[in-house]
Amino acid sequence: MSHEVVLIPGDGIGPEVAGATRSVLDATGVDIRWVERSAGAAALETHGALLPESTLEAIRRCRTAIKGPIATPVGQGFRSVNVALRQDLDLFAAVRPVRSLPGVPTRHHDIDLVVIRENTEDLYRGIEFERGTPDAAALRGKLHDLGGFQIPEDAGITLKPISVSGARRIVRFAFEYVRANRRRKVTVGHKANVMRYSDGIFLETARTDASDYPDVAWEDVHIDTLSARLVRSPQGFDVLLLPNLYGDILSDLCAGLVGGLGLIPGANIGWEYAVFEPVHGSAPDIAGMGIANPIAMVLSGSMMLRHLGELKAADTVDRAVDQVLGRRQIRTADLGGRASTVEMGEALANEVTRSEVA
Repeated sequence: MSHEVVLIPGDGIGPEVAGATRSVLDATGVDIRWVERSAGAAALETHGALLPESTLEAIRRCRTAIKGPIATPVGQGFRSVNVALRQDLDLFAAVRPVRSLPGVPTRHHDIDLVVIRENTEDLYRGIEFERGTPDAAALRGKLHDLGGFQIPEDAGITLKPISVSGARRIVRFAFEYVRANRRRKVTVGHKANVMRYSDGIFLETARTDASDYPDVAWEDVHIDTLSARLVRSPQGFDVLLLPNLYGDILSDLCAGLVGGLGLIPGANIGWEYAVFEPVHGSAPDIAGMGIANPIAMVLSGSMMLRHLGELKAADTVDRAVDQVLGRRQIRTADLGGRASTVEMGEALANEVTRSEVA
């Protein structure tokens, strides 16, 4: 079966890790027709927009994309490309598997958990008011009139919407994920004791909808307690279900538990479209040096293969990563080695080819 997939190389180290990933996925023998499009700083130069409409149109047509890390200029009024993609395509579920990998020395072992993060609401919804603007002043006045809230004149303001409808679909996505992937338990992270009308909705929706999944165990934990438990005994967790901001922070924390951001894949999934990406950033300080670790994007490619129904190929890529890392011969700088991005990509592709031949 043939699959048409949009490839967005991205910025910084993006083109380097994207090239390595493409070589690994091509080695599986799966018939992928790549449709390359741009986004981020590179697109701003060539198309005058961080997220060109032609890129969005390609994703809508192909329905599946994989992207390298993308940089968004800071403090210049630009909306984050990653946030824009999630909102424009309604990619409401972020899925980030975190597992211990062979040959990677870490403080903890035998970690195998998944962070599922609501992707379109919360503080990342982008409803912000710049300090000193007429809109911020009007909002401060309205808040004072409605509830007596005194907001300083020099404050910037960000709103945190969490809806029942938004919470319900991510809750059901997480519980269905547990069933489909033979996981065990959902842990809902929140701060509903303080943010009663936002986190409170998230928690109450989880409590209500969990009753439809009597076969799935679940618990709720305050986000500060959850953070402490994660760094102490992460093996006790299976699937974490979190609102947007908490999910972003704790997924990076979990990455640190297993060796760093260079090893963690990710997916942004909606009812119609899916975009796969490594968790790490564009790392402009090492861009062009050929030393970036491509494994996070390679494993994102494995997630994409699984999404496309190519289960055998996905398993082959996962095994190749385990085998190459387990031998401790080919290692990029972040893992204490000297291998280049290309060398790591070639080692993984060769391992995949050997598995396919066998």
